[in-house]
Amino acid sequence: MPGLCLTYGAGLTLISAGLAAWLYFTGAFIWFLVLAGGFLLVAPILAMGAYEIARALDAGRIPRFSEIMIVKSAFRGDLLILGVALFILFGFWIEAAHLVYGLSTSTAHKSIGSFLTFMLTTTDGNMMALIGSLVGGVIAFLAYSLVVVSAPMLLDENNDIFIATITSVRTVVQNFLPMLFWAFIILALTAVGIATAFLGLIVVFPWIGLASWHAYRDLVPGNP
Repeated sequence: MPGLCLTYGAGLTLISAGLAAWLYFTGAFIWFLVLAGGFLLVAPILAMGAYEIARALDAGRIPRFSEIMIVKSAFRGDLLILGVALFILFGFWIEAAHLVYGLSTSTAHKSIGSFLTFMLTTTDGNMMALIGSLVGGVIAFLAYSLVVVSAPMLLDENNDIFIATITSVRTVVQNFLPMLFWAFIILALTAVGIATAFLGLIVVFPWIGLASWHAYRDLVPGNP
C-alpha cells in the first residue's frame, strides 16, 4: 500500500518539519537534538495508522484512508494511559537534558553550532555528551520496553494496558539481544530520516511501523 504508507509518512514529516521550524524561529533550536531524541519515545503512539495498515493486510482486506487517519480502536482509555505514560517519560527526558546541560556549563549557547563546538571540542562538553547519552539511553530503553509490543497489541480491544505492558517488558527481557538490536535499527533509521531534512521519514516511519506490527505478531503468537 505505497500510497497510504507514504501519505502517512508525509503527514508526520510535515509535523516534524513544522516543529523544527518553530524551534528555529523562536531561537530555541539548540534543543532540537533533545526533542529529536525524545521523538523516539512517543513515536510508537504516532504509528497507530501504520499498525492499522499492517493489521488490515494481515486480515486479507484493503485498508482505507479514513481507517488509518482515525484508527477507531485506538480511541480508548488504555491507549490514553499508555500515551500519557510516554509523555511523562518524555518530560523526564527533557528535564534530564536540562539538568545535565546546566551542570556541564554556565554558558547559554545560542546556536546549534556553538553548542556542537562545546560538546565536541571541550572536556566538559564530552562529559556532558557521555552522561546525557547514558541517562537518555536508560529512559529511552525503559520507554521502548514498555511500548514496543504494547502499542500494536492494544489495537486489539481484548487486551488491556496492564496485560500489554507486562507482555511488552517480558518480551524484551526474554529476547534481550534481538530486541536491543531492533532498538538500534529503529534509532539508526530514524536518525537517517531526520538527517535528510525529515524527507527520509516519509519512507522510514511507515516502514518501521509495518515492521513493528509484524515483530509483535511473531513475538506474541495467538493474538489476532
